[in-house]
Amino acid sequence: MDDFRIIYRILKYLRDAMDFEEFDSEGFTAQRFGTNGNRFHALLTRLQESGYIDNLKVVRYTRTPQQIQPPIAPRITLKGLEYLSENSMMKKAADIAKGVLEVIA
Repeated sequence: MDDFRIIYRILKYLRDAMDFEEFDSEGFTAQRFGTNGNRFHALLTRLQESGYIDNLKVVRYTRTPQQIQPPIAPRITLKGLEYLSENSMMKKAADIAKGVLEVIA
């Protein structure tokens, strides 16, 4: 699966999680998003570094890769919500353009 699709799905999951009192950390897994654990943690780290999510405790050691320490309960930021909004509108516009091209052709 394309990394940007995984990112979109992660952000959408976190947006939907705002409706609940407690974060479902057991359901927030790499398998849920169709990827492996290494890529999942790398994407989460990049999302936090870019300001799309927060509340992850990322630990960096000298000779080992960075790790996300439990509890894993990320939250979507305003920047993450904007990303979802913009990409939803662009997808709708692309679908409309695709439909127009099919009608014309």
